Amino acid sequence: MTSPTQPTASHFINGTYVEDTNGAPIDVIYPATGAVIARVHSATPEIIHQALSSAKAAQVDWARMSGTERGRILRRAAEMMRERNHELSVLETYDTGKPYQETSVADATSGADALEYFGGMAATLTGEHIQLGEDWAYTRREPLGLCVGIGAWNYPTQIACWKGAPALACGNAMVFKPSETTPLCALKVAEILHEAGLPAGLYNVVQGLGDVGAALVADAQVDKVSLTGSVPTGAKVYAAAAGSIKHVTMELGGKSPLIIFDDADLEAAVSGAILGNFYSSGQVCSNGTRVFVQKDVLEPFLERLTERLKGVVMGDPQDPAVNFGPMVSARQMQIVEGYIAKGRQEGARLVTGGARAARDGFFLEPTVFADVTDDMTIAREEIFGPVMAVLSFETEEEVMARANATEFGLAAGVFTRDLVRAHRVVAGFEAGTCYINTYNDAPVEMPFGGSKMSGVGRENAKAAIEHYSQLKSVYVRMTELEAPF
Repeated sequence: MTSPTQPTASHFINGTYVEDTNGAPIDVIYPATGAVIARVHSATPEIIHQALSSAKAAQVDWARMSGTERGRILRRAAEMMRERNHELSVLETYDTGKPYQETSVADATSGADALEYFGGMAATLTGEHIQLGEDWAYTRREPLGLCVGIGAWNYPTQIACWKGAPALACGNAMVFKPSETTPLCALKVAEILHEAGLPAGLYNVVQGLGDVGAALVADAQVDKVSLTGSVPTGAKVYAAAAGSIKHVTMELGGKSPLIIFDDADLEAAVSGAILGNFYSSGQVCSNGTRVFVQKDVLEPFLERLTERLKGVVMGDPQDPAVNFGPMVSARQMQIVEGYIAKGRQEGARLVTGGARAARDGFFLEPTVFADVTDDMTIAREEIFGPVMAVLSFETEEEVMARANATEFGLAAGVFTRDLVRAHRVVAGFEAGTCYINTYNDAPVEMPFGGSKMSGVGRENAKAAIEHYSQLKSVYVRMTELEAPF
């Protein structure tokens, strides 16, 4: 890859790029062509030690700074990210294969939003005074200490900021391990933070597979772990963190329902279904991949959806005219192809798509199955690819029971013109993030996270502060103290 955006080494530790070729090599593959565009090396025990030690040391002085001072640095980094949005978006597209048309408006921009939001909030993180007669008490909001962030491969820049911004605003240090599939973008986030004035050591990035993540989670110096990933990975990390009673945030997978009633604005409902299934080529954890359509509008919905999918433009993701990119890797493409085969085998009706695109890279056609039943594999398991399962329903009571009949609970959506019903439906959803007449909006001002097996804790908004800080309570006696003996 010939681009000024490419990082210069595998790791970013204590304010500088660090290389250690003793670590196992990890090839970075451009999903649009299958070509190797870079190579990083997995963190050795020495690299992990350097990252954790420098973070632990730097955090002490960072916590002593005022929130205003910390916030000023984060806001400066946000402005730098916006100024460099083009080059960061180019890198995100190389890293993930997502179209530049998407990355230029949804990735570094969201990361900058998080840095700006939590930078502005840093000065407001106060405790409270509690009057108790003549005595009184007060609380202090204090950092947790050293946080470890473990990222997923679908939004590498965004996730690096969504975890780093609240952690730093609260006075913590962070060691971030991106996915081995998309290792480049987090390095640029660290570089920008340091250039914006963040003291060395406070935001370190190390590369590696699951063994590196496990080493970070198990280290006694670590106070908090925040993971974005699959449910099986989350269960392992959660169990490992529990051994030493670490704080955790888990943003995991889902099989989210999207309900379309017969009074919905059909065009808007089709748009929501497209955004909830085919944006990022379907590689979004909150996607509404079980699309329940009321019986009377099922065929009109499928007809309009099929027509709209003719607007898909595949090609070089760096071309701003391209709106649909490849899967992130050959392995992920094969996983999704396996689910498409199961959909056919189990009797679902293939409406459109269902095959690899006739081009280089890991491209799959947007795929829609109708006549899907609740017991089919494609209706139960998270696919993480451009596969929509359309199910029909007749009554609200029926569809709510079916929508909630899953171990997951990340997101859910409803399209209807009846706002009384809309609010009743979202109140009934067993999901942490819900949408009315829209899908997958994720402003940093709104908490994001799941229930049931889809996660623990919340990212973004004021809620994130609770997960990156702790309260200290102080009782102050102003009156005479007595004891029974």
